Amino acid sequence: MNTIAVIIAGVLSGALGAMGLGGGGVLILYLTLVLDTPQLKAQGMNLMFFLPCALTAVIIYAVQKKISFRALLPFLLSGIPGVLAGTAFSGIVGAKIVAKLFGAGLIFMGIREIFTKPQSNESTKKQQKN
Repeated sequence: MNTIAVIIAGVLSGALGAMGLGGGGVLILYLTLVLDTPQLKAQGMNLMFFLPCALTAVIIYAVQKKISFRALLPFLLSGIPGVLAGTAFSGIVGAKIVAKLFGAGLIFMGIREIFTKPQSNESTKKQQKN
């Protein structure tokens, strides 16, 4: 195992995750493609990696008063059943289908990013004020 590649994958995953950009995608790709880790095991490892990174980001953003906990509550309440359903679904369909769905999701998001118009500076400034 190349230690430098592991460090780069970890730092990149943590940085992207802290920005809310899905650092798990980088980590799962690294684990499955470079280290040949089975998909479901890579997902589990990603979740364990995500916990301390997310906690650190939450603390920093909360101190900066950039989190609306009132707006967050509905997502938390609906996310928990989503986690349970997703975990059950991945156990039923198996790792190969989950890997294909994950890959399809990455392709879809990439294509969407290519064809989505960037926001104007005015709309970005309005969002930052809120």
